[in-house]
Parts: sequence; structure tokens; C-alpha cells
Amino acid sequence: MVINLRRKADREDRKCRQFELAGESMKLIVGLGNPGRKYEQTRHNVGFMVAAKVASLAVADPSKIRFEGEFAEGGTPRPAGGGVAQEKLAILCPHTYMNASGKSVRKACDFYKLEPSEVLVICDDVDLAAGRLRIRGSGSAGGQRGLADIIRHLGTDQVSRLRLGIGRPPHGWETADYVLGKFNKQEIETFELATTNAAYAALDWASGGVAFAMNRHNADPAAKKKQSKKQKNNSPNESSP
Repeated sequence: MVINLRRKADREDRKCRQFELAGESMKLIVGLGNPGRKYEQTRHNVGFMVAAKVASLAVADPSKIRFEGEFAEGGTPRPAGGGVAQEKLAILCPHTYMNASGKSVRKACDFYKLEPSEVLVICDDVDLAAGRLRIRGSGSAGGQRGLADIIRHLGTDQVSRLRLGIGRPPHGWETADYVLGKFNKQEIETFELATTNAAYAALDWASGGVAFAMNRHNADPAAKKKQSKKQKNNSPNESSP
């Protein structure tokens, strides 16, 4: 299963969480990809990979087949000081294949009576450097056909999206062959970290909103590291009077 990462030891915690979340509003997080073993660990399936990590962090129920996809419910993690989870989450990986993802998403939205603004779509992006994240609250599909189909079925582009960069194809490669190709050894570590970062970004979107998630995750990691180093170098010397 794509998003069923739960353990038996979590069952009692899930029951408590479901009780706490009763009556709360829901957010839908959609990971895009293609179903089947043939497409596992391919660049086009990073949305599925992120959804699996979101499900784990959200203490989601065991997944089941619903809305023509793999589906689970959970909640954003409790704050460090305890208390109830902040948002109830639905996590969906459409099994309609990438280019027909909208049909599955529309069924879930209709069932839960969700507005498009309550949906986050996670997908790959060849125009972003490998591992980069970019969150937006609306806009065109930018050539991502799964996102384009979701926009078409929901009738609006006011749908949040989290793009995870996979980089441009090497010289001489067809784009389709590249995105449907499996990660090479050099990419595995990069995308293990990137999909984890993306899962936390999705939870930040759910609990804090799109502006909060954008401010926290859209910056270039290299620029953030450079800025952090600059601030450290410019900070006052603690030994000075």
C-alpha cells in the first residue's frame, strides 16, 4: 500500500485522536502519481511518497480504497505541549493514473463538502531544481497534467499546490522517459530528505495556512544556509563587553 504506514501499537492513539477530531473541519492532502509496482520510486511519483510520510506523521488510519484511490484519515500532530490535534486530515493518492487525477479528487471533495481552498495537491515539477519545494495557493497547472485535471474537475485554479522539484532531464532525454524513470543512486538521498521536508510543509499548510507554509518552505535552501551563515558571522561576540 502507498500510504498505509501505521503500526498496531498506534491503534489506541488513533481511536483517541478520532474522538478529539469529531466535528472538526477537514483538509484534503492529495499526493499525485501512478499506481502499480512499475511506477514505484519513479520521479513522477514523489507525490505518493510525500503522502505516505504525511500519513505516518498524521497518525493516519490504515489506508483503504475509496474515491478511486488509496485513502486514509488522520490529524495534524499535537503541539509539543500536548492538547488536541489542530486539523483533521484526509490523505488521498488517486489510482486513476496521473492525467485523470481530477475525477478522484472531485469525488472526495463532494463527499466531504470541501472547498477547493481546503485541498493541497502535491506533485513533481521538472522546472524546479531537484529537492526544491514551492508552495502556492493558486495559479495555472504549469504543464503538470495531474494538477491540470484537478483544476478542470474542481472548476477553479484556487487550489493550493506543493511542487517538489525533480530537475530537468539530462541532455538527450525525453521528458516522459525522465519523469517516469526511477531515481538513480545519487538522487535517493536527496529525495529521501526532500519528501520528508515536503511532508512537514504539507502539515504546516494544514495547520497554519498557505501563507505560513510559503514563508517557511519556499526559500532556496542554499540561500537560507548562506543567510544563516551571514547572520552568525555578524552576530555580536559573546566575549565582548
